[in-house]
Amino acid sequence: MRKVNLAEKLAKITKPWSPTVVAELNGQFVKLARFEHEYVWHKHEVEDELFYVIEGRLNIELRDRVIELQPGEFFVVPCGVEHKPVAVTPCSVLLFEPASTLNTGDAPTNQWTRKPEELDRL
Repeated sequence: MRKVNLAEKLAKITKPWSPTVVAELNGQFVKLARFEHEYVWHKHEVEDELFYVIEGRLNIELRDRVIELQPGEFFVVPCGVEHKPVAVTPCSVLLFEPASTLNTGDAPTNQWTRKPEELDRL
């Protein structure tokens, strides 16, 4: 058991779109990430995904609308919903998702794909 200082952990993360595990609970990973520009369209067939904006501005593009997030706001993307995170400004994000979740969901493997066992841990 230990406390986690988000600012200290974020200072160690420099690579965008590379989620880093900072805690685990009940089969879930708590991850921190830095986002810049846009990610890829993808969906998670059986997992919900929570995006909590710590700093910066993040849009979650859905096929029928855009969810705009400011610091202190979060959005849960339900399983099966195609989405594309877009950093309007560089941003820091806290993510909650099952430990088994592939960060790129059903998108083809690309430079951002990280299997759960490949994720950095702080």
